Amino acid sequence: MNGSTPSTVKSAMRTIDIIEYVVARPAGVVAQEIAAGLAIPVSSLSYLLATLVERDYLARDGRRYLPGDALERLASPRGSLSLADKVRPLVKSLRLQINETASFFVRDGWQLEAIVTETAEQSLRYSISVGTRSPIHCLAAGKALLARLSDADLNAYFAQTPLTAFTPSSITDAATLRAELAVVRATGIGRTREEYTPGICGLGMAVMVDGVPVGAFAVAIPLPRFTVDLETQAIAKLQQAIDLFAAAEAPVA
Repeated sequence: MNGSTPSTVKSAMRTIDIIEYVVARPAGVVAQEIAAGLAIPVSSLSYLLATLVERDYLARDGRRYLPGDALERLASPRGSLSLADKVRPLVKSLRLQINETASFFVRDGWQLEAIVTETAEQSLRYSISVGTRSPIHCLAAGKALLARLSDADLNAYFAQTPLTAFTPSSITDAATLRAELAVVRATGIGRTREEYTPGICGLGMAVMVDGVPVGAFAVAIPLPRFTVDLETQAIAKLQQAIDLFAAAEAPVA
């Protein structure tokens, strides 16, 4: 042992030091003062500050850095967090583990809304923006949510919503979609294959709270990478996200 600190640990320590330094100066502090006060090289500091601002642990006002909203969320009881705040780290974990675009969707009427999304870091990838609304019958998350509806709500959906075609693979026949939803209800896994975006396959699983579907985790995988092995891995990671969410929501004994 030479007594030196591994670079990964040094980066973690510097990150914590920066947060503590800024929190101690709530009126804000400029980067040069942080660098001088913590003896951090400017090149390293710029990267760390940019990352902390991106993740909302720090906020920037002109040249000054201030405590960010994420720090307040960390201190808040879980019950006061929004659904997006609760699922955000799980979506990020999904993306990191399989390096494919991961999202969390909620139902807005008979459409889906993406409230959290993490885009894969690959040249060939699917991308969707937070706030985007999509047809519920064409996305894997949508099928996962439809399959969890009561029979009455599902009948209302079919009565009120035309099954529009977006690609040649879109399901536009109600009987066909009902049959697929029966399979989704049995397996818990929604699947799509080029039904909304050509070249993109999707997998989705619904999150249930007190027997009610509140949203769905989903991954989007380009067709050339959609192998049986990757599908199996993605389903396992989706189930893991569901289990972790449920464990966090369970009452403390």
